[in-house]
Amino acid sequence: MQLEFHQLDRRWDHLRVRHPARQRRLLASLAEAGQQTPIVVVAAEGQADRYVVIDGYKRLAALQQLGRDTVEAVVWPMSEAEALMLDRSLRFSEHETALEQGWLLAELEQRYGYGREELARRFDRSPSWVSRRLALVDLLPEAIQQQAREGKISAHLAMKFLVPVARVSLEDCERMAAAFAQHHCDTRQAGQLYAAWRDGSPLIRQRLFDHPELFQSPAASRTEGLHGWGRRTVARSGDGCGPRQPRPAATGREGSSRDGLPATPSGSLADRIPPPSTEPLGGAHPG
Repeated sequence: MQLEFHQLDRRWDHLRVRHPARQRRLLASLAEAGQQTPIVVVAAEGQADRYVVIDGYKRLAALQQLGRDTVEAVVWPMSEAEALMLDRSLRFSEHETALEQGWLLAELEQRYGYGREELARRFDRSPSWVSRRLALVDLLPEAIQQQAREGKISAHLAMKFLVPVARVSLEDCERMAAAFAQHHCDTRQAGQLYAAWRDGSPLIRQRLFDHPELFQSPAASRTEGLHGWGRRTVARSGDGCGPRQPRPAATGREGSSRDGLPATPSGSLADRIPPPSTEPLGGAHPG
């Protein structure tokens, strides 16, 4: 059936993570071939001619960008909660993160009163599977979850690196999220920053947050300091870490270390990191 956009209730849009590249491909496909797959809706309870969107949020957004005002839809004859669970069970895939699953489970628990045992049965999973995903939602600050929804931070990075930090310090978690967003970190780069934070002293952690660009610097890449962090880092041109810098020339035994870095009185990485800044770390990159 054809529905107009004003008839649609998009209350579940926040359960999805945005992927700009995929959205651009979908937009191009719809522009060329039109809508091939209907969206899924259920009738809104107590509201005539209103429908709650269950699946198809990305298609709706693309159709709106193309200036369309109607969409092809199929109505499932079931309750909203049942439709949400059926839709999610039909499309569990490697592309869906545990954080996205946690968002849905939290809504079903809080809005519809489902217990964890019931949710486990409905999704054919163990109660611990449900509990772990709900714990992710409870643990991560809402501001970081919103960044994940908007695609500013990968949901995978949030789960893998930000959740462990949040268990120790919510403030550090928020500052690390800002660094991830500002530097557009991929998994390798985010892992380097997380390892530096995990193995560093409180002073090193403070300096890393004041100067997050140091985890991309060649100096950090060619040193064995910071408990092996630099051992796993090599700055390469074109990989998002900036151009590779030339190795400093040796100036003699007293003037250089074994790896070519300028020697310092203490010889530690901490002595080569600038002192803590009094300026607050900037927010996430808007793009």
